[in-house]
Amino acid sequence: MDINGKGDSVDELKGLRITNLDDDDDENIAVDEDDNGEDEDDDDEEEQESVILGFIEKPEHSWSLLRQQFPSKAGGVPAWLDPDNLPTGMTCVCDACGEPLQFLLQVYAPLVEKDSTFHRTLFVFMCLSMKCLLRDQHEQWKRHPDKQSRSVKVFRCQLPRANSFYSSKPPEGNATDKPLTPGAPLCNWCGTWKGDKFCSSCKVARYCSQKHQVMHWRAGHKLECQQLSLSPQSSDSNACHGGVAQIKAPKVASKSLWPEYEMKNEHESEYDTEMSGDEEHTDNSLIPRNKVDDTMKSLMDTFEGDGDKKSWASFQERIGKAPEQVLR
Repeated sequence: MDINGKGDSVDELKGLRITNLDDDDDENIAVDEDDNGEDEDDDDEEEQESVILGFIEKPEHSWSLLRQQFPSKAGGVPAWLDPDNLPTGMTCVCDACGEPLQFLLQVYAPLVEKDSTFHRTLFVFMCLSMKCLLRDQHEQWKRHPDKQSRSVKVFRCQLPRANSFYSSKPPEGNATDKPLTPGAPLCNWCGTWKGDKFCSSCKVARYCSQKHQVMHWRAGHKLECQQLSLSPQSSDSNACHGGVAQIKAPKVASKSLWPEYEMKNEHESEYDTEMSGDEEHTDNSLIPRNKVDDTMKSLMDTFEGDGDKKSWASFQERIGKAPEQVLR
C-alpha cells in the first residue's frame, strides 16, 4: 500500500468488500450469535497479554544464525533445532502443486518451565506459487474440508535441556560454539530438506527431490559432476551441506532463497508512547508515522458501523505503531 500516493490507495481501501471466500458458490452460512462475544473476549485478552513483535535486521556475524545459537531468523536456510529428525516425504511439499516448500522464517520460543520444551522452535515454510497460496486461503475458510490442502506449513520442534545435539550449558555467543553432532546431510540445491537422494553419476551431490536434482543439473552441476566423480573426495559431503561442525552456514546452489535476516524481539508496549517529532520517520520504518496516523483515522471514520471492516482498520492502526514489524 503506497501511503505517499494521492489518496488512490485510501480510496481503494474504502471500497473494499470483506466477504466469505465461499460467496462464489452462493452458499449461506449460518453465523453463531455468540461469535461476537467471543471475538470481544479475544480482543480483551490480547489487550491484557504482553504482545511480542519481531523485527528483522542484517546479522552482525554469520555465526549468530547457526543452529547452536538457537536463533530466530528469516530467509536463507533453516537452522534446524533437531538436525537429524527432519520432516520428510509429503510433509515437505505443497499439497496443491507438489513442489518442495521454501523456508520463510523460524522463531525460537522456549517454554523453560517444562524440561521437555526447554528448547523450542517454530519453523514456517511456504509455496512460491501465488495460485497455491490463494487456494490455501480458500481451504481455510471451509469449516470441515474433506482433505486439507496446505501451501503454508508450520513445524514445531522441541528438545529437553539434556539432549544429544547441544551442550546443557548456554552458548558463549561467539564463533567458538559448536554443536555436539553434525546433523543429517542436506539437499545441495536448497539446503533445507534432508538430502536422502544421490546424484547417480558422481555419488556426491545430495538432493531432497528429483525436482531439485534437475534444477541443480541445469544450473551447473552438469559441468562439475564429472570432476566430482573422478576426485578422491569422500562421500562425506556433510562438511558443506549439513555441517560436520557447523562452523559455517551450509553452501547451497539455489539463487532463489530469500535474503537472510536475524529476527529481534521487542515488547509492543514500547511503541505505545507517543514518538517525538525527530522519531516520526526512522531509518528502518516503511511508512512515515504521520502518514500512517492520517490514513488510519480516515479509514476508521469510513468503516464506522461495519464490524469486519472496522476490526480490520483497527488492526491496521495498531500495527501502524511499529510498521516495520514482520511478526507479532
